[in-house]
Amino acid sequence: MRLTIVGQLKGQLTAATRIAMNRGAAVTHAESVDQAMRTLRAGRGADLIMVDVALDVRDLMTQLEAERFHVPVVACGVDNDASAAVAAIRAGAKEYIPLPPDPELIAAVLAAVSDDNRDFVFRDPAMVAVVQLATQIAASSASVLIAGESGSGKEMLARHVHQKSPRAGKAFVSVNCAAIPEQLLESELFGHEKGAFTGASARRIGKFEEASGGTLLLDEISEMDIRLQAKLLRALQERVIDRVGGAKPVPVDIRVIATSNRNLADEVRKGTFREDLLYRLNVVTLKIPPLRERPTDVAALATHFAKKYAAANGLPLRPISAEARVSLMRSRFPGNVRELENTIHRAVLLATGPEIGAEAILSPDGAPAPGRETGLAARALETAESVTRSFVGRTVADMERELIIDTLGHTQGNRTHAANILGISIRTLRNKLNQYDDEGFAIPPPQGGVAAA
Repeated sequence: MRLTIVGQLKGQLTAATRIAMNRGAAVTHAESVDQAMRTLRAGRGADLIMVDVALDVRDLMTQLEAERFHVPVVACGVDNDASAAVAAIRAGAKEYIPLPPDPELIAAVLAAVSDDNRDFVFRDPAMVAVVQLATQIAASSASVLIAGESGSGKEMLARHVHQKSPRAGKAFVSVNCAAIPEQLLESELFGHEKGAFTGASARRIGKFEEASGGTLLLDEISEMDIRLQAKLLRALQERVIDRVGGAKPVPVDIRVIATSNRNLADEVRKGTFREDLLYRLNVVTLKIPPLRERPTDVAALATHFAKKYAAANGLPLRPISAEARVSLMRSRFPGNVRELENTIHRAVLLATGPEIGAEAILSPDGAPAPGRETGLAARALETAESVTRSFVGRTVADMERELIIDTLGHTQGNRTHAANILGISIRTLRNKLNQYDDEGFAIPPPQGGVAAA
């Protein structure tokens, strides 16, 4: 991960830098807020900023917001400076780290930024097949299109491709095309020169240059204006970009991964997405199934989130009860993994017994979560589940014999009718019945005692 430390590197802050580097962080140093902003504008991106509370933390937060740098900030300072710590948190810092630095605390903060919400948990065969394909193509530099519903794990899969690629040691830069206003997205992607437009008070390097050598994720690319798509197509084809207001092309070395929760072929037919850009992007397409089609993942993710949020909230780890698991498996989860995560977070907070019970599986408004059927629907589902459980331990031959004999009883011994229902030939049916008769099983006779043809 990329860490920017802002402040004078004296004694304790130097120790914090050394600890972070020993934990694998790539550290950039800036002595002042203005220098830190110049570093960010120059394309030396950061995943975390650690700032000395002796500096103006509020000014840093204001400038980050004004220039759309979405980077978490933690403040640090001598442990007896309580007022400065409070002021930093009120200004927008996520955490306060007392100095001298505790190596484990520094490690925990780095881990929280680099790993939080990035544990790639999957067990279902449908998802395993997608991840195997992603791993297989990761070593190439081919563009990848990841399709799937919102919240299904598209960014997680994109990070997996990056981590399994030769670019893993370089930057992974993500741009949410849906979250940035149309008039600002071009500058965000390609950068701009000083004076290129009103408010462009300094040169800024865009995400393409920031990600050079690594991977650029264009999240929800279907939301990009079609006029900007033409400039993106040129960047992908020629591996050069033009800064807004720039005089000459700038070469870039990146791999592009794009995600979409829409069918881009449909968007092409509507005229909202360029067909040539689609062909350029989807050298390989990875389609993530929705969570409702990955039942094994529901159980695995629920257990993972239960552990995560029990630890985060200082609560005892409670197993998820069998009844609660059934409730989760019945849900359609239109919000996919994101919705499941919120559901389990809520359940961890609401559970009171030794287990997380079904009564804790609730919607945000406190109502039973969708999928928790009641009355006739619930009894019908329970009956179907009990019938299915009764099959466990039986051989296919046993099940086939029971099906044939039961069907024959239903047709009152009419072999031709039974064979038609079963989808087999009358000869096959007769051979099966002769086998069962030799084995001592009772065969329903035809009505009237004569075998119907």
